[in-house]
This record gives sequence, structure tokens and C-alpha cells, in this order.
Amino acid sequence: MGFADQRFNVNLSILFTELPLLERPAAAAAAGFTAVELWWPWIDTPTPERSELDALRKAIETAGVRLTGLNFYAGRLPGPDRGALSVPGEESERFRANIEVAAGLAESLGCGALNALYGNRVDGVDPAEQDTLALENLVLAARAADRIGAILLIEALNRPESPLYPLVSAPAAVEVVDRVNAATGLGNAKFLMDLYHLSMNGEDLPAVIERFAARTGHVQIADNPGRGAPGTGSLPLEDLLDRLRKAGYDGWVGLEYKPGDRPSAESFAWLPTETRAAR
Repeated sequence: MGFADQRFNVNLSILFTELPLLERPAAAAAAGFTAVELWWPWIDTPTPERSELDALRKAIETAGVRLTGLNFYAGRLPGPDRGALSVPGEESERFRANIEVAAGLAESLGCGALNALYGNRVDGVDPAEQDTLALENLVLAARAADRIGAILLIEALNRPESPLYPLVSAPAAVEVVDRVNAATGLGNAKFLMDLYHLSMNGEDLPAVIERFAARTGHVQIADNPGRGAPGTGSLPLEDLLDRLRKAGYDGWVGLEYKPGDRPSAESFAWLPTETRAAR
């Protein structure tokens, strides 16, 4: 097994960011990849102009790559924010305004996974109030995803880099997955297993895989320490992905790592060119 047996996509919000957004799909294709994913590209607005949506859609289609994952609006990311859906007031309203826009873009490109970052805890706000709001918004997002035949992803981040984010373990994120599925009855909420974040939390990764592989809708990787390409740190990523395969996970593996002080196209030496196209 190993890396050659995985279905990789490239996250264009962390790789190829030395290029303008609309040039990144073609750059990923030139590097040999056939699938990409994105954080919400317009950090300042949940509802960009139709022309901007159309331009991104055209860039992806012209490059001949498939969009396999898209984040809902999440505030300033990269930056201090970690989502909007549990933040009372304007940010929650912006998330709701984004739901149909993001789902529409995803549907037009055949994208089957939408990721909803939970959002940071807010000083002076009862966490229970935030959790109630989060569930309301996640139910809306799950229903929108279901209408386009997609899954809704719930992601655990890591406490050292996201100290105000409440979902900083695999069990915490899966608990939210279960609450959403219980509320909707749809069963389309899934766990986003980011092996970098979980390793930063000190979790037992083989145990997490064994326990939650069947509940996982998407996997993302970066090495640790450093959040670089596989082989730049000490995580046994090839072994961990093999474990996921053996546990029944056959979905996408998102490359969500920093390329370092080199062009992104030079950060894929660990993966032979002939194995980059999704099978």
C-alpha cells in the first residue's frame, strides 16, 4: 500500500498561494493532480459577486481538475478566526448568508463535501449559548449539503494553535457530528480527520483511526512538527494512511501542508508524479 494507493487532492488555500487564486487550479494540474479543495476563498464576504464565483468556477473547469472539498465562510482564515457558525451576531448571520452560496458553488462543480468550522469561544458569552447556535446553523448547513448530495464535515483543530476553539480532540468533533445527525435524521454529517491537528493535540492516532475511521468523511495531512510536506517531520503518515485504508476509509486525502521557502510545485517530491492523479 502506501502513498501510491491514496486519492490525494491539493488544498489551494495553503499550497500554491504564491499565485493568484484563479491561477492555482492550473498549477495543481500542471503538477499532476486532478483534484483540489479550498477554504472559503473570500474571507471578507460570505456572498461574493456572481462574477467572482463564475471566474473561480471557470478556472477550475478550464484546469480540468475536480473540486472535492469546500469550506463554508469561516471568517478570517488564515488569520485569527476559526469559523463563524457559533459566534453570535454578525458572524453567525454571515455564515447563514453563505450556506446557499457555498452549496451552489459546490453543486455546480460536483463537489461532494462542505466543511463547517465551528468557531472560537467568545468572551462573555455562555458556551452553552454558542453550542445551541452552532447546532442550529449546522442543521441548516447539513440540509443544504444534503440537497446537493454532499456531506457536511466537522473538523477538530489543535489547542496550541487554536486555543479558543472548543473542538480540539477527535471525540469532541465526533460528538458534534452525532448531535447534527440526530437533529436532522440525514446521517450526512461526518468527521474531518486532520492528522496534523490531532497529532498536535497529542492524540493516539492509531487508536483514533481504529475508533473513528467509519465516521470519517475526509482526511487531511501535514507532517509534524512544522506542518510541512510528508517527510519533513516525524509523523508516520504513510503508515497512518495505510491504517485508514485497512479500517475501511477509501475517501480523499487532502494535502494541507505548508510548502516552506520554495515554490509549492517543488514540495511534492515525496509523491511520484505518476501517482498524483486521482484514481
